[in-house]
Amino acid sequence: MNMNIMNVDYSTKIPNNVNLAEDRQVLKALEGWHPGYMDWWSDMGPEGFQESLVYLRTAYSVDPRGWAKFDYVRMPEYRWGILLAPQEENRVIPFGEDYGKPAWQEVPGEHRAMLRRLIVIQGDTEPASVEQQRHLGKTAPSLYDMRNLFQVNVEEGRHLWAMVYLLQKYFGRDGREEADDLLRRRSGDADSPRMLGAFNEATPDWLSFFMFTYFTDRDGKMQLHSLAQSGFDPLSRTCRFMLTEEAHHMFVGETGITRVVQRTCDAMKEAGITDPNDIAKVRALGVIDLPTIQKKLNLHYSLSLDLFGSEVSTNAANAFNAGIKGRYKETTIDDDHQLKSSTYPVMKMVDGQIKMVDEPALTALNMRLRDDYTQDCVKGMLRWNKVISTAGIDYKLAVPNTAFHRQIGEFKDVHATPDGLLIDDATWAKRKNDWLPSTADGDFIASLMKPVTEPGQFASWISPPKVGIDNKPGDFEYVRIES
Repeated sequence: MNMNIMNVDYSTKIPNNVNLAEDRQVLKALEGWHPGYMDWWSDMGPEGFQESLVYLRTAYSVDPRGWAKFDYVRMPEYRWGILLAPQEENRVIPFGEDYGKPAWQEVPGEHRAMLRRLIVIQGDTEPASVEQQRHLGKTAPSLYDMRNLFQVNVEEGRHLWAMVYLLQKYFGRDGREEADDLLRRRSGDADSPRMLGAFNEATPDWLSFFMFTYFTDRDGKMQLHSLAQSGFDPLSRTCRFMLTEEAHHMFVGETGITRVVQRTCDAMKEAGITDPNDIAKVRALGVIDLPTIQKKLNLHYSLSLDLFGSEVSTNAANAFNAGIKGRYKETTIDDDHQLKSSTYPVMKMVDGQIKMVDEPALTALNMRLRDDYTQDCVKGMLRWNKVISTAGIDYKLAVPNTAFHRQIGEFKDVHATPDGLLIDDATWAKRKNDWLPSTADGDFIASLMKPVTEPGQFASWISPPKVGIDNKPGDFEYVRIES
């Protein structure tokens, strides 16, 4: 492995560690794409803060020991780069029909269409979330939170570059057309929406943003992990480095929700309120009541489950057999990595009841990944529930049943309660607002969304973080708005 792969070349317009200076054709294609990207960023990136100086981290290396440096930068001047994790010597394909053969450095012709589609879908989610979050800067509960939002935004932008590089380098004219289309679609647009449902939903407030970064970005983590196993080595290396950045996005979600819960519990304790369901009293304190936090959780978790696709899927089986998309942490799983005769339990509708059915493991790969996802989600929730129990409040946040509020897969045509009880349409219509955020809930949360721009100050509904970004003091000016 040549060592310069570790460090990033900043001499070209596009920072990279893939030797773009010597890859004239791809460099030219990317430089041609760059102005369209900048137009997209100024149209659809964070609104009202393009001139602000933001304390951001920029990757300068892919060495896990020290890969980013922090400094003030205006977002349009952020150096979006193309960064691949170091190549593993003699890497082999870790699963599927070609298990054990050398990993591909070029796209295998027979898998070209499938690979391109997976890269496009992954690429499409990255700008979508920037579009969904573009108004949030105006209601940030603190400069610390505003900075975290903008860090997530510029990195989603970089992840778009990562996928566009693969399209431009390995897929010729088709790839260039797909790269242009990634800038043409818009989240929630009636005529050219983003490809996946959750990425066309509005992100109207900061609680939604924290839920999105916790639940939806965690789906992204699972997808990136399975693509990081890919037999197509450039995709594997791209995703491995993206995962390094993705960790911060989930940290923003997990700690954000922890701080909202903490503030609510503290306010309840100070006011001597012990009943979490005394919603009017709790809201009068200027904090978000726990049942409303649970409703938001129900919404974002169920939307995120839909991102895994159908429980039983021939597409997933084909991608696995082809060696293109593996399982979460594939190389640590103790089996034949070909799944010729294995089965996996899948939750299905059978004769009007929810039952577990053994399906061939190959076609149940989406289900397995979703199960891994749910286990991962539950870990962070233990921390939120610890905050609640430590405060002496009798309440537990929980993920709803898989059948609850689904638009895709086995349960798209049924209604179920968060406990997994099947109900009819009339009961659903009557009780839906008990389980999902109502218009009134949304209005209440919106009423709390007042910007706080004094360094070290925080909105009434959220606690300060335990420690600053880059170990900065509590009153550090993370964003210089007047500049």
